[in-house]
Amino acid sequence: MDSVRSPVVNAGESVRTVAQVQALASAVTLVRRHFPAAKANLRPWRDDAQTREWSEPESLDLSFHFPGWSPRLQCRSLLMQLRFSSDQAEEQVHLLGVLMRGMTYDGERWRLATVGDWQPAGSHLPQPEQVMLLRQICHELFQVFASDASDASMT
Repeated sequence: MDSVRSPVVNAGESVRTVAQVQALASAVTLVRRHFPAAKANLRPWRDDAQTREWSEPESLDLSFHFPGWSPRLQCRSLLMQLRFSSDQAEEQVHLLGVLMRGMTYDGERWRLATVGDWQPAGSHLPQPEQVMLLRQICHELFQVFASDASDASMT
C-alpha cells in the first residue's frame, strides 16, 4: 500500500480540521438533546482491512447506543453517517446528506436517508412519531451546518 496512512471510517479517527471537530461535536450534541439516554460512540467500526475498504474520506460515521431495546425506534443503536463536502482553503464543511440506520445485533432493521422523500425503509420501521423526530434531527443538522458556514464567513 502506497498510502502513508490507512483510510479510516470512524468519526473519532477521521477528523482532521477544527471545522470537522466542530461538526462532530454539533452532531453529538444535537442527537443527545433528543435522545438523552443514548451513549455516543465515535468509533462504531472495527479496524480491519475489510472495513477500511469501505472508507469514505468525506464522511463522519458515529453511533448512539441505547441502554436497551427501543421499541419506538425498533433498534438498540442508531448508526449515523454524515456526508460532507469540505472547503480545504476555508476549513469549512458543508453537509450534503445524512444516513441513519437502526441497528440490532442481527444487523440493520431500517434506514432513513436525506434523499428523496426522507422515508425510512426496512424490515422493522420506527413508530411514526419517531420518524418525525429523526427527520427533525436531520433538518436541525442541516441548519447547524448552514449557520456554521455563515458564522465562519462573518469572521
